[in-house]
Amino acid sequence: MSRDLNALRSWHADWRGLRVAVLGLSVTGFSVADTLAELGAEVLVVSEGASEEYARLLPVIGARLWTGPLDATPAELADFAPEVVVASPGFAPHHPVIAWTRAEGIALWGDIELAWRVRDKVLRADGTPADWLFITGTNGKTTTTQLTAAMLVAQGLRAVPCGNIGTPVLDAVRDPSGFDALVVELSSHQLWYLGLSEDAPDAGGVSPHASVCLNLADDHLQWHGSAAAYRDAKAVVYRGTRVACVYNKADAATRAMVEDADVVEGCRAIGFDLGVPGPSDLGVVDGILVDRAFLDDRRTSARELTTVGSLAAHGLAAPHVVANILAAAALARSLDVAPASIARALESFRLDPHRIEVVAVARGITWVDDSKATNPHAAASSLAAFPGAVWVVGGLLKGVDIGELVAARGADVKAAIVIGIDRAPIVDAFARHAPGVPLTEVDHAQTEDVMTRVVELAAAIARDGDVVLLAPAAASFDQFASYADRGHRFARAVRERIDGAQ
Repeated sequence: MSRDLNALRSWHADWRGLRVAVLGLSVTGFSVADTLAELGAEVLVVSEGASEEYARLLPVIGARLWTGPLDATPAELADFAPEVVVASPGFAPHHPVIAWTRAEGIALWGDIELAWRVRDKVLRADGTPADWLFITGTNGKTTTTQLTAAMLVAQGLRAVPCGNIGTPVLDAVRDPSGFDALVVELSSHQLWYLGLSEDAPDAGGVSPHASVCLNLADDHLQWHGSAAAYRDAKAVVYRGTRVACVYNKADAATRAMVEDADVVEGCRAIGFDLGVPGPSDLGVVDGILVDRAFLDDRRTSARELTTVGSLAAHGLAAPHVVANILAAAALARSLDVAPASIARALESFRLDPHRIEVVAVARGITWVDDSKATNPHAAASSLAAFPGAVWVVGGLLKGVDIGELVAARGADVKAAIVIGIDRAPIVDAFARHAPGVPLTEVDHAQTEDVMTRVVELAAAIARDGDVVLLAPAAASFDQFASYADRGHRFARAVRERIDGAQ
């Protein structure tokens, strides 16, 4: 007889003997298996492969492991007859095992659903679980998550960035030191799984303190199946929000998500953009970032947070970074973080590597690594920040049409150097939308040679005052191990050329 899953909404509920299949054995999958084993559930991990470390640890924690092809449901999984399947985010909706799970009527969760159910393991001094802040968007998620956490910490709160940013939410929930707030970066994959739950907040469903979708542009279409499905997954971020739904006034899609969201009564819509803010917004006035949302006299006054000049001194003044700062400030202000704490956090905050990172300035040429710009929307922000750049573009396009980006920004670049496996669509887009821009293809199949050739070509084109911008608008996995590997190789090739010229 199947267990009543509605009763399993606390760490202290009786999870013993619950049969749970965990799909995937990445860092997220292991955190799920480890949590469930600690709760006393019967756990079977099903994965195409397993690292030596995880394969060794699973039996130690009391979980079983099956590895093999997953192009069909393994007999071992069917025989296990799971009452719940918890899938790692990499499993797409059309995956055969996901399709089998849903057809069998088995409860299907992601790691966020499980983490919410057991969030009361470690409580705050007032006896309540940590507040959760949700962050998603096509671009800027990680930076905004880090910014928000830094602002909370500057206020003296115990806060941790977690989720898609690297630290699984379940690890944060189980941390014995406890937190006042979890700042949760959510991918569209995690949100799709979260969207499967129909539980309302008053019935124990997920209910974040505040939430934001930073922006929306086509991405991960192969995983979701369509742009509409991707949009619907992103919109889940706002569902059940209690205090503040933060949206991008410059992106109509995010406003529509908030308007359609089923939220807790009394929740406010808070806008942000780079313009002058209205009474429930954050924005910029004469170079000053201000809050007109979280103060009693917001109709007639505003609170200064920082200035664009101050941000520029720390490399944070690119327009899309300023937008991320305003979004993070809105989330922080929803938890009563003081403007002075926000300013203090920004004074010491630095962007992660490969996010509009200046890797060298030599002979008047600035070399910028924005390898994290893995889709056209992110690359558009980089090109806006560095107009007239020599643009290094290309990689694995993931089914996304790059024509709109080239039409909007291509004619403004000084030249384009095209890399990667999906060069043809980029070359075709330039031929249609920006035929006057000098274009060079790098067809090197060997990873070691690609960036050396890119830098050689860029150095021949760029002149004093120019920027060479790596903003690929594409994934890296066709030629590199990751976007970080791509960025590292670009920076190394730049340094080698500069050193060799001295």
